[in-house]
Amino acid sequence: MKIAFIVSGFPKLTETFILNQITELLDMRHDVEIFAKFNPKERKEQPDVEKYHLKERVHYFNISQNKITRILKAISLLIINFHKSPIKILKSLNIFKYGREALSLRLLYLIILFLDKEFDIIHCHFGFNGIRGAYLKEIGIPGKYVTSFHGYDVNSYPKIVGENVYNNLFKKGDLFTTNTRFTKQQVVKLGCNEKKIVIIPVGLRIERFKFFTRKTQPGEFIKILTVGRLVEKKGHEYALRAIAKILTKYKNLIYIIAGDGPLRNKLESLVLELGIKNYVKFLGIVVQEEVLKLYQQAHIFVLSSVTASNEDREGQALVLQEAQAMGLPIISTLHNGIPEGVLDGKSGFLVSEKDVNALADRLDYLIEHPEIWLEMGRCGRNFVKEKYDIKRLNQRLVEIYESLQPDKMNKLKSLKGLHKKLVF
Repeated sequence: MKIAFIVSGFPKLTETFILNQITELLDMRHDVEIFAKFNPKERKEQPDVEKYHLKERVHYFNISQNKITRILKAISLLIINFHKSPIKILKSLNIFKYGREALSLRLLYLIILFLDKEFDIIHCHFGFNGIRGAYLKEIGIPGKYVTSFHGYDVNSYPKIVGENVYNNLFKKGDLFTTNTRFTKQQVVKLGCNEKKIVIIPVGLRIERFKFFTRKTQPGEFIKILTVGRLVEKKGHEYALRAIAKILTKYKNLIYIIAGDGPLRNKLESLVLELGIKNYVKFLGIVVQEEVLKLYQQAHIFVLSSVTASNEDREGQALVLQEAQAMGLPIISTLHNGIPEGVLDGKSGFLVSEKDVNALADRLDYLIEHPEIWLEMGRCGRNFVKEKYDIKRLNQRLVEIYESLQPDKMNKLKSLKGLHKKLVF
């Protein structure tokens, strides 16, 4: 099967869920190409990008910020490609119908990348890329269109651009996926037909996340770990305040934060204000191989997510499944889709958002009872293996793709049956 992925930036360190989906499809011998708005050119890169030669599969439709350069390139593209499909190209320039996407010439750049290609599936990650996919379908680029919603695109984005932003996408898209029941509810509230939505979580390569027994050696510090961008919705502030509370009782611990972002300076200032500088370590950007080592060495995993002031929220929070897969007991929050991905009281503990006292209490309990770490770790590992293994999830994703193909006799995998099968 030939599959096109439309994404924003590629390759992005923080979007391993997209990378995992692509590489697993390649392992299944499907032909995948990636269409990205820009190359983020980050300082580090996930090893699978090179291993699978993904840069050879990426096409960028980024536009120059310089208007003259942008227009000159557009003229060149028109001269070279106009004969291939003049009607589609002219449609992409319709500013009355496509607004800024046409006026900026981005839609023209994108259309031209598709003119010499044919795909069975065009899979858009995040709703705002689904909008572009709907435009492609209207203009006449053939294929079945799938859009995956993740979190920001249904929480913050509609607040910024308007609640009706996806109306056209919901009409034109063939099928939509969401990572949790919570995300599905948000998509339905925005106007999507519930019958066109399938819940399928983002997954991980379970074989890469080895299970480790958690225990401390005499004199060893207890390592508490958080992996996540330094942004408001991750709730780092509340975890730091909880750490400060338990440090009045325990001095044999260290709190490690892996990830970078716009709040780093503010969080480092908070650490100084709380007087816990010697017990907190900011690692900055990490790739997956580094994260695996951190999971292996840690004793407790914390993700104190909250609803941000701009309504940004977690969708699934895949790091929670990664940590559980490696046997870490979890402390997180009763936040959006998170309760669907942690067995509260079994593989971890969930507390209310921004509840510093509750976070500190659960941390204190786990520190006091290391004998339950192994049992919680095994429970989490089994849970993730059953529900989040990317191999199983991608097999089901391919079933979705196949169900959309018009040449499938009798529709052996009807969308109705798949919807029931894929709701976790």
